[in-house]
Amino acid sequence: MPTETETETASDLRPLALDDAPALVALNDAAHPAVPITSVDEMRGLIAIAAFARGLEVEGELVGFVIAIAPGADYASENYRWFESRGVEHLYVDRIVVAASQRGRGLGSVLYDAVFDEARRRGAGEVTCEVNLDPPNPGSLAFHSRIGFRRLGSQPTKGGTVTVALLAALVAPRD
Repeated sequence: MPTETETETASDLRPLALDDAPALVALNDAAHPAVPITSVDEMRGLIAIAAFARGLEVEGELVGFVIAIAPGADYASENYRWFESRGVEHLYVDRIVVAASQRGRGLGSVLYDAVFDEARRRGAGEVTCEVNLDPPNPGSLAFHSRIGFRRLGSQPTKGGTVTVALLAALVAPRD
């Protein structure tokens, strides 16, 4: 359950706009290699095709974001295509980032709670994502495991320079 501080933070969740792209790129690129370096134009493209794109502000500063893509999107990501090939109704988390200075405060859970609410609203059975195995990202793997993600497989990406774990979590009905 979220703490009082986390619940207050959730009220700072807002839709992302194309104008947010430069700030998102700064957050995103600071999290490399957990996420790929992304240009402002690429980030705008992600926002444009996203089914769900939210930023998280703390005291007026953007400190995290999530971008999720629904089935059927025109998106060339090899990881997204892997999940699409399964034929399961899902909501794919392409990007989730929390500033290093804000980690450990439950903000990742705030972002994922919003994703699961959106998946529920859409009737999706799963939330899907990938996490790097090489280069390793053990903190993210542990976090995703704690919130109910299971590993479905793995694959090399980016011409074999990155290997990812392909993860999914069931979308449970709200109590």
